[in-house]
Amino acid sequence: MSDREALYNLLKTTFILLDDGDRRLIGQFDLSPTRYYALVHIAEKPGLSSSELSDRLLCDKSNVTRIVKGLEKSGHIVRKPHETDGRTLRLYLTERGEAVCTDISAAHRAYNESRLSCISEISQGNLLENLSILNESLQEDLSHMAQAVNGYYSD
Repeated sequence: MSDREALYNLLKTTFILLDDGDRRLIGQFDLSPTRYYALVHIAEKPGLSSSELSDRLLCDKSNVTRIVKGLEKSGHIVRKPHETDGRTLRLYLTERGEAVCTDISAAHRAYNESRLSCISEISQGNLLENLSILNESLQEDLSHMAQAVNGYYSD
């Protein structure tokens, strides 16, 4: 196995372990990570549209519709009509949604402090720098891939 394959496998395993920990922690609050992150995005930008939420969650609009309906049914968010565009609904946290989002965010920060404490500050600095470079490159690669796919379909 090449070093790059080993790196990929290590990053994939790290993601799976982080994701599993997140699911377990957030599940204690009766939410999935996706629904929690939807709350976070709505808290960051009250009045967000479903389309904007879809972009932020990197999922299709049908999934966002299901997520929004579930969060609305559980009393975490409300949908209100857009002031000028009657076809669009804006998303807002309820008091319950704000409280849950605040509680999970605090628990998540503490959990991350604990589970990442094994990395020294010097190593963490290098890791942050290298992962930032990797993430930028991966974003660029996905952008080129999307352009290629769109170009393929527009011909």
